[in-house]
Amino acid sequence: MSFLVSALTASLAALLPLGAVTGQDVTIEETFRAAGGPPAHQAVTFDTEAVPVGGRVTVTERVGDDTHVELRLQGVGANRTFGAHVHQKPCGSKPSDSGPHYQNAVDPKLPSTNPAYANPRNEAWLDITTDRNGDGASASTLDWRFRTDQARSVVIHEHATHTGTGSAGTAGAQLACVNVPFK
Repeated sequence: MSFLVSALTASLAALLPLGAVTGQDVTIEETFRAAGGPPAHQAVTFDTEAVPVGGRVTVTERVGDDTHVELRLQGVGANRTFGAHVHQKPCGSKPSDSGPHYQNAVDPKLPSTNPAYANPRNEAWLDITTDRNGDGASASTLDWRFRTDQARSVVIHEHATHTGTGSAGTAGAQLACVNVPFK
């Protein structure tokens, strides 16, 4: 019997991705790699100066009565603010592969820059400011849950997220991306 349990445990461990998914919590811990490598990479950088290869990213999602998402970066550009948002599609070899921001109430007009839709209550905004070592953390608590298989990544952007009419939700170039199996 113990052999069977050990074999099942080993099989499950081999099937689970790096980053544990347990119950309603999801945590992904990854190292950024250059985009264009093997498609199995969980975290890619498109700008190795701002988000160097070898920088670290951790994303945690906790689901209960609400949804809480945390973002941590280590070893990226120092003393700067990055925009960061949950996107609809997984990371790919090009920045645009991750698609638009995930929205709870979907803007019928894309790209979405209407502050009625592009705002931190309708999207998961995780803007993050780093210290002198390039480390930082941010969090967002939402009163809704992600729809199944419609939130697939977190994208790190060039600068803080704009909130004004006509530019709401924009944060410049997509610098890096990490795949996250949001629940």
